[in-house]
Amino acid sequence: MENKRLKQAAPFLVAAASILWGVLFVFVRKLSEGGFSAMDIVCIRAYGSVFFLFPMLFLMNRRAMRIKLRDCWCFVGTGVFSIVFFSFCFFRNVELSSAAFASILMYTSPVWVTIFSAIFFQEKWNRQKAVALLMALVGCIFVSGVLNGISISGSDGVAFTNGIAIGRVSPLGLMLGLGSGIGYGLYSIFGRFALDKGYAPMAVTAYTFLFACVGVLPFVNAQAIIQRFADNPGLLIWALCISFFSTAMAFLLYTLGLSAMEAGRAAVLATLEPIITAIVGTLFYKEELSVTMGIGIVLVLVSSIIISRNNKEETIRREKSDG
Repeated sequence: MENKRLKQAAPFLVAAASILWGVLFVFVRKLSEGGFSAMDIVCIRAYGSVFFLFPMLFLMNRRAMRIKLRDCWCFVGTGVFSIVFFSFCFFRNVELSSAAFASILMYTSPVWVTIFSAIFFQEKWNRQKAVALLMALVGCIFVSGVLNGISISGSDGVAFTNGIAIGRVSPLGLMLGLGSGIGYGLYSIFGRFALDKGYAPMAVTAYTFLFACVGVLPFVNAQAIIQRFADNPGLLIWALCISFFSTAMAFLLYTLGLSAMEAGRAAVLATLEPIITAIVGTLFYKEELSVTMGIGIVLVLVSSIIISRNNKEETIRREKSDG
């Protein structure tokens, strides 16, 4: 009964994670204004999340803290190849081009996840999944606002505008964007391998960020980060918010949902994130919400509903066949 409830709740768990990820940019903006670089913020997220996750894991299920040495490659995958790589590519792309454009390319991740899932997990395509995937990708493009206006800005790239200057896209930005999409998608793949080996969702999340802590160290000046917090203790509030809400809790919810649904469906549902980002930006930062962005929100919402219904129908069919 508990397993059945988890399968039914899985889409909502992933959606909740997307909401927490959707407000991530608020905390990132605050930390950036405090003088932290993109990789500094990756480091803060990783270490802050471990600070929360391992005590929680110890109190709730200390037996789940045991992992086998031969399975460490799963957590190297989720922690280094996914979290560190994707976060660096995304934050750096925001600096080079724009958050909107970076978000578009990051959300090519469902494409990569679906392709990788078909290769590694033999997940089957169906018409509903294909339609939902297409709608999600198109919706993300609309939500980004880039279709509201495109102008050539010379040999160095393309400038996108939607009433305000959004940014400049360079070949490096394109590469970083695709890298963030692949890295973002790799969490679902390596996370699925870890879950299939019997590790608890909370353990997968905790060890993901523990390995991310190790992977990010060569790229930051830890002493400088500590000194910046010492000089401005108020920044600790935003560090705690990004670590607990938009990282620890978000990835826990996502991994729990991933344990009860296909990786491809989880990745498509996670595209709710740019909708939340657009809404929060409009309400609290007075960012423009155009007609095309509104259309994009509807497309992504409808795609999420399709995925949720498809997941529920397949769960029912499997239970009937098992029974």
